[in-house]
Amino acid sequence: MGTTWTGDREAELTDPWVALEAGGDAGRRVGVLRRAYEQFTTAGRVEAGVRPVVAESWRRSARARVAPEGRASVELGDDELAVYREGHPLSRVMPVIRELMGAYAVDGEHLVAVCDAQARLLWVEGHRGARERAGRMNFVEGARWAEAVAGTNAPGTALTVDRPVQVFSAEHFQRPVQEWTCAAAPVHDPHSGRLLGAVDITGGNRLAHPHSLAFVGAVARAAESQLALLSPRPSGDTARLTALGRDEALLVAEGRKLRLSRRHSEIVVVLAHRPEGLSGDELLLELYEDEHITPVTLRAEMSRLRALLGPRLLGSRPYRLAVPVDADFGTVGRRLASGAVAAALGEYTGPLLPASRAPGVARLRERLRDQLRTALIARGDPGLLADWAYSPWGEGDLAAWRALAAALPEDRRAAAQARARALDREYGDGARAPFGEPW
Repeated sequence: MGTTWTGDREAELTDPWVALEAGGDAGRRVGVLRRAYEQFTTAGRVEAGVRPVVAESWRRSARARVAPEGRASVELGDDELAVYREGHPLSRVMPVIRELMGAYAVDGEHLVAVCDAQARLLWVEGHRGARERAGRMNFVEGARWAEAVAGTNAPGTALTVDRPVQVFSAEHFQRPVQEWTCAAAPVHDPHSGRLLGAVDITGGNRLAHPHSLAFVGAVARAAESQLALLSPRPSGDTARLTALGRDEALLVAEGRKLRLSRRHSEIVVVLAHRPEGLSGDELLLELYEDEHITPVTLRAEMSRLRALLGPRLLGSRPYRLAVPVDADFGTVGRRLASGAVAAALGEYTGPLLPASRAPGVARLRERLRDQLRTALIARGDPGLLADWAYSPWGEGDLAAWRALAAALPEDRRAAAQARARALDREYGDGARAPFGEPW
């Protein structure tokens, strides 16, 4: 769980992705973050006052050798930008984004930005004064704000973790950005699930509020709904990837059934989740905990994988899977997004590559598991909760057992209550239950 700092006490956040709860002391929070940031950049140590999503992003930024005093670079010139964004899928939903966010941005002296899946800003619109100030840190159309090159920031981090994120003040990794607050949400192709880019709102400390994160998330969902209306479902060859509940993924493509090695499983899962492709440096960060692993190692691994899959399935520059991939973990995510919790649970055959320690796989595994169990607990259906609690991956989940006991009729809850009490004793006073849930 994240924390917010109000007065002299730490209070638990209801949403760890929110930078500051409503009514929080922004000035005090800024001071906490600046001290924590200096501690991290000088000693490499993350203090307790930093949200986990930010701490993990700082570590990724440091591993990518992002310069704290640096600025994002402009990759697309005016002519190239105009042609590129005209053909980009998100150009079709810009009228909806402008309608929903335009007046809010101008009236609040904020900016609305829309980027592609590589975090290149395609549109930056809003208050004129804010645009001029943002230009001094290269928050401009054509600049690339990927986390791997610009450090922790809302659009770049939202694309990395593939969920809405708010970043406040000194949570930004680069110092020139630390006077700003931003919230961003990823936008996906409604049919394939492919990550298309992100919608962002950037401004001052007034944006450090749960409403800005909820707002930008709602805009992203509206954009996806509009895309579903405008774009027909694609057809053509697809590959099938099975990676839930197994350490070695199974890929079915072009009439072949391939059982992948553990490392190749991690690569294919990451690329299936990011069908727009990744650069070598980005893929390196997704796959290896050890920052000393060199690009040479990755290139050798990709060469072996290409020999196995063939050049028609694996592309390069960027690394990507060259055909649409229907992944079992993607199916679970789509079921959850549509509210079909029972169907999502039916598709979930276990954690994603459970033995993998690849950072990108671990993030995806934890997010999918947490989204599913949270939906189950919120639904409160005793049958679904029992399916989860009695599974190998749910048998130690104290929160799920408690929810099951509460959902069952009084004459049937004794076994669930006993299991919850046993887990309570097993974990001991002052500990935390699995999955980071407080007792």
